[in-house]
Amino acid sequence: MAYDKEELEKFRLSGKILRETREEMRDYVHENMRSIDVCEKAEALIRSKGGKPAFPVNVSINEVAAHYTSPPEDKTIIPEGSTVKVDIGVQIDGYVTDTAFTVSFNPEGKSMATAAEHALNTVIENIHGDMTLSSIGNLAETAIKNRGFKPISNLTGHSVGRYIVHAGTSIPSVSGFNPYKVKTGEIYAIEPFVTLPNAIGRVDDAKLNTIFRFLKAKSAKSSPAKKLIKYIEKNFRTLPFAERWIIGVIPKEQHKEAFKELLNSKAIMSYPVFVEVSKKPVAQAEHTVLIKDDGCEVLT
Repeated sequence: MAYDKEELEKFRLSGKILRETREEMRDYVHENMRSIDVCEKAEALIRSKGGKPAFPVNVSINEVAAHYTSPPEDKTIIPEGSTVKVDIGVQIDGYVTDTAFTVSFNPEGKSMATAAEHALNTVIENIHGDMTLSSIGNLAETAIKNRGFKPISNLTGHSVGRYIVHAGTSIPSVSGFNPYKVKTGEIYAIEPFVTLPNAIGRVDDAKLNTIFRFLKAKSAKSSPAKKLIKYIEKNFRTLPFAERWIIGVIPKEQHKEAFKELLNSKAIMSYPVFVEVSKKPVAQAEHTVLIKDDGCEVLT
């Protein structure tokens, strides 16, 4: 859908806050630090600049491609020599922008991160209204393979909207027939994921869930669960959230059972952590763009 002037200004403000946060975070990520410190630092920066996180900050290490955020009291440490994806989102009045960067502490990972940035920039330089998804995917895959790497075939970019991170249209990073065209005035997150040439180049679900989203309130039965789901609905609406964001809403001794009740009753849903099937490291780069007739405006 196309947006009016007021809505676009909210997207632009969201993107400005996100861009500033991303650039401050680039030098913050180091080996041997806690993942939760990266998450909480970026989320605090967003709030200090007048925005709200559109989703929990993802800190995905090595073969973990996406959807890992720190759970409460997370002890995960960024290993020496690792490759780390940091995926960040901001919302202003629900208008979402999304960006990501990769920090690697090994030469191969740095080259892979550069390939992801190259693919992202190639798409940004060429995308325009009425361009087919087939053409976009071919551009990204060619750019990645020209750098000696392989795209992740089943992770895509996506349209964004109001209170929606994945708004329906997927933007591929691989070749394939897809006649759908991006439209002038629409907003998309472009995000190629890159892995090694000898990797399978696909992700699968891990048996781990650290990001959640509200579905419905009526299925909550106990009083603690009802209070918790009411808070979740009011504060996050349809946007993803982290469990650590809701610690303290109800007494600590009631939290575990109430949260379990919400999951079991499908009052909330969970997102699986994505892991590269052959356990090879993954890099990522991402910007959110506004499509124009003759190009795009990078919002982030």
